[in-house]
Amino acid sequence: MEERASDLPSPLVLLAREAAAGDSAATSKLLRAIAPKLIAVVKAILGAGHADVDDAVQQTLIGFVQGLPAFRGDCDPTGYGRVIAVRTAVAIRKRARARDAKTDPAADADTMAGTASPREDTFARRRKAALRDLLAELPQEQGEAIAMRVVLGFSLEEIASQSGAPLNTVRSRLRLAKERLRARIESDPDLRETLEVQR
Repeated sequence: MEERASDLPSPLVLLAREAAAGDSAATSKLLRAIAPKLIAVVKAILGAGHADVDDAVQQTLIGFVQGLPAFRGDCDPTGYGRVIAVRTAVAIRKRARARDAKTDPAADADTMAGTASPREDTFARRRKAALRDLLAELPQEQGEAIAMRVVLGFSLEEIASQSGAPLNTVRSRLRLAKERLRARIESDPDLRETLEVQR
């Protein structure tokens, strides 16, 4: 039987297989090819100005390389890396949120007041920060699923494939995440105002 071009592994899959086998040149090439996409995912979840962006990117790339031996090659390595980026960024966001909860809110307000920008920029930053905080409040699996769906635009099937969860589990995680987010937003008038949600 003749092999069709669509049946052949992509160049990135071939690089991932070589990297998994210990080829350092292939690992470098693979990282150069996918790193910009993984950095974009981390920044989308944490925010480009987040203090832990560099650490999150580094942890993502290390996790990706360490995970290569487990990569089966049945999907694009970029998608595999995106899942690692989402998981890493969500976990770091949760840790940062817990750490920030211990700081003095008055000092944070003074810092923010000193860096005031036009009103629209301030509202946009507040909205983004509120959304990121909401994402961090979700259980890990729900946060990852909603980030893959909303931030990365993955289909349900892609989320299931990338996360290794059954399709119905992905649907359930998304439904539970939406319910939790809706309840949280509806219960907080300040949050509704920040997100410009009408009742």
